[in-house]
Formats: sequence, C-alpha cells, structure tokens
Amino acid sequence: MKNWLDINAFMGIPALDWVYAVVATLLGFIVLVYLLRFVIDRAHALARRTRSQHAEMMVDVLRGTSKTTLFVAAVIIGAKILPLTDRWDDRLDHLWFLVVGFQIALWINRGVVIWTARRLAMTGDVIHNPVITTMTAWTLRALLWSILLLAVLANMGVNITAFVASLGVGGVAVALAVQSILSDLFASLAIGLDKPFELGDFVVFNDIAGSIEHIGLKTTRIRSLSGEQVVCSNTELLKNTLHNYKRMNERRILFTFGVSYDARPEQLRQVPDMIRQAVEAAGDTRFDRAHFKGFGTQDLTHEVVYYVTDPSYNLYMDVQQKVNLDIMEGLERLGLAFALPVRNVHVVRQPRGDAARGEGQTAAQRPLSTTPAQFARRGT
Repeated sequence: MKNWLDINAFMGIPALDWVYAVVATLLGFIVLVYLLRFVIDRAHALARRTRSQHAEMMVDVLRGTSKTTLFVAAVIIGAKILPLTDRWDDRLDHLWFLVVGFQIALWINRGVVIWTARRLAMTGDVIHNPVITTMTAWTLRALLWSILLLAVLANMGVNITAFVASLGVGGVAVALAVQSILSDLFASLAIGLDKPFELGDFVVFNDIAGSIEHIGLKTTRIRSLSGEQVVCSNTELLKNTLHNYKRMNERRILFTFGVSYDARPEQLRQVPDMIRQAVEAAGDTRFDRAHFKGFGTQDLTHEVVYYVTDPSYNLYMDVQQKVNLDIMEGLERLGLAFALPVRNVHVVRQPRGDAARGEGQTAAQRPLSTTPAQFARRGT
C-alpha cells in the first residue's frame, strides 16, 4: 500500500503526501476545536468566580468563533505539509493572514454588538443615551471592517494610497449631497454628548409639551400631553430654547390675591402669619414670604411666594388647592373678604335748557348719553 501511494501522484505530488495532509487537516481541526472549547470553559469558570462582566463578554465573544475559519485554518496547516512551490507558499501565507484577520474582525464585531446590547438594556439609576451608544457602535464596526479591507488589499500587493484618496474625495461628495441628514446626525451626537434631555424627561419648547419617548439618529419622538406622537428633527430641536421640567429640584410658586378696602390695619397685620401657617400645613412646601404688596385699584394686594419641594405638577396642584382653601378659611376667621370687581357709574343730569335744545336735534346729532328724565319720558 505504501509503495502504491509512493508511486501514484496527484498534481505532481505523491498520494502519500496528500494522505498526510488530509490527516494533518483533520487533526488540526480537532485540536483547534478542543482548544477553543478549553479556553471557553476556563473563561466561563473565571467569569463565575469573579462575576466580572468583562469575563462574561469574553466568553460570549469566543462562543461566536466561526467553525468555517477553524476548518480553513486546519486546511492551511495540512497544506503546509505538501511539497508546494514558493508561489503556492506565498498564497498560503496570504490566505493565512486573511483567515486570522477575518476571525479577529468577527470577534471584535461580536464584542461591539454584545457591548451595545448590554448598554442599551441597562436599567436602574444610570440610563445610557441610546444615540451615543448606537453611533459609537456603528463607528467602531465601520472602522473595523474598513481597516480589515485595507489590510487585506495591502497584503495582496494592491496599492491602497490611491484608493484611500478616492475614498476621501467620494466622502466629501456624499457629505455635500446628504448635508441635511448629516446635520441631524451631528445634532444627535451633540444630544448624546451634552445630554440636554434623556428618555422619559418632560420637556416644553414652543407650543409642544410632552415626554421624550425615543432619541434617534435623525429625529426625536415626543409623546405630547394630548396623546399623539410629535416627531422633531434633532437640528430644529436644538435650535429652540427647551425647558426640561424633569430636572427640577423644586417648584417656585408665586400668586397674589386681593382683600377689600374695608379691612382694618390690625386685621391686615395678621394675614402674613395666617398665610405662613396655611403653606406650612400643606406639606412638601418651603415658605418664602407673604406681604401686603400695595394698594390696587379695587383691592389691597397681597403677594405670596413659596416652594414645593417635589417637582411633580400634580403634587403642586394638590398643595395649591389646600393653600387656597386654608386662606379662604383664614380670611373668614379674621373677618376679611376678598375684593370683588367694582364699577362706578356716574349719572349726570342735564340742565333744562340743554335738554330742550337736545330735543330739537336730529337723532344723529343727539349725544349718546341718556338722562333719567329721558328714560322716564320714553317709558310713558
């Protein structure tokens, strides 16, 4: 059998060498598979012992190793046994570089995907902005495959200098063509870095008020108070002055009310203390001041300032309602009343001579005012 293998040849190589190459390929593939499994088991044991997220990520990355690349690597190992010419040896070296580079790129790509998924799935006090996470992942993956492509071309003897220059010129042309899209893209990057708002924040700008529901690469979606979804361009959103109410630590409240002019000074002196007691009794409040501000046209004006220590709008309305009711009860105890709108009407009676001349005028020439006497004559 050995003599027959030595005598027969395929492609100028003895059949015995082909047998050795096939055996080396199979053994190499088995060794690589078991070596990979050994490394994964050791990394998994390390991850369970240390409870490290990096170790768990390394295990997930290694589990994504392509069996195809392992088989191609085993084939290259077996082919090295064959008595090939220098030309084929060079090609195998290029193929070996391609396989190793491709597998490393697959590992890095899988690592980026796992990192992105875990970062976006994080819950708790720290919520990462999905825009900056997504853009970082896209940038890393695009950079990874670009470097791999250029490295493969350079390894194959291709001059990549002109290729890189042409990519630069093409990039400028594409940037000019999609200027508006790139504007929104960089605006989303600014949102991710500066973080003027995050998911769940309640914002108000122009005539739009609602909660941030989604921050995308081009648009931001807001769920308005009336229920519909408002889609805003990131560029236009950053151009407006935006009020972020979720980041309020407390809410400052200022309101005024008026007391009628029949109040006595000793009664007015008790009003600020009564207001203080009403504000402090409401709970979740911090009293600032209450003053008899001035003399209005129809009332004695009082101004009150206090803080609600929780930014919730519903809580503020509950507190304000309780304060208003307590102020009404306090004014009633003090014998005071709220000022009501008053309008004074002065009726002027014309002299008899002027009234007689007015009767001789036409309807268009008569004055608009009407005297009580004229009312009486019209009623008869």
